[in-house]
This record gives sequence, structure tokens and C-alpha cells, in this order.
Amino acid sequence: MVTMEPEPEGRVVHKRERRSWMAAVPLLVIPVLAYVTFAGAGADFGTSRFTVTLPSLGLWQIALGDILLAVGLGLLFFEIVKATRTGGASVVDHAFSMMVFVACLILFLIWDRAATSTFFLLMLMSMIDVIAGFSVTISAARRDYSVGPPA
Repeated sequence: MVTMEPEPEGRVVHKRERRSWMAAVPLLVIPVLAYVTFAGAGADFGTSRFTVTLPSLGLWQIALGDILLAVGLGLLFFEIVKATRTGGASVVDHAFSMMVFVACLILFLIWDRAATSTFFLLMLMSMIDVIAGFSVTISAARRDYSVGPPA
């Protein structure tokens, strides 16, 4: 992002906002890498890790897969918020998101430990990130730069 600030002498100075390379890293890589790490260690994603007693006295059993999916959904929200940025960095962010989706798809198809509903839903979240990212960026760019005659 370029900001223009007048100096005391009346000159305009262009300043660029510096972003860390970490801003382009897709957040959904966190639950995907956690899944790969746990699955590689032989973890069972369906086994209940702890139980929460609800006010109805029902027992909610939370498994490792449930935790990874909840974290993934939270991070998907932030990924969609990140997609509203326009500029060169957003293109890099979308490219990395696409790489995460392709890696998930390949793992799902060729690695037997990734052939679970939990990993499929993580892969689906990464696909939604890619589609939503491109859609939001295109609509934001269309809003910023009018395309065609006004309606």
C-alpha cells in the first residue's frame, strides 16, 4: 500500500507499507501440518481426548479431529478476511493457498493416513479458501476499478 504524506516544504513523499513474508503464508497450513504430524505419529483422530459435561447433563466427547476442524474453521475466517486486501501481496497469498490445496489433494489421494473425513474436511476448507480468496479479490478489484460502463 502506498501512502502519500506532504512534507513541511510541500513535497509529497511516497511511503510503502512493508509486510512480513509471514503475511503471505496461508493460515490453513497450521491445521494441515498438525494433522500430518499427528497422523505420521500414529494418532487416532476419532478417539475422545476429553469430555465436557453440558448443562443438559449430556456428555460432549471431543476428539483430536474435532479440535483440528474447529481450529481450521477459525483460521478459514481469518483467511477470508485476508483475501479482502488488494495488491501484489494478495496474488502471492492466493498462490500459496492454491499450493496448500493441491498438497492436501495429493495427500488425500495417495497417503492412506490422510484418507479420513477429518482430512477431507481440512482439504475442503483449503479449497474454499482458494475459491473465496479469488472471488473476494475479484469483486474488490471490480469495486476499486470500475469495469465497463456504469449501470
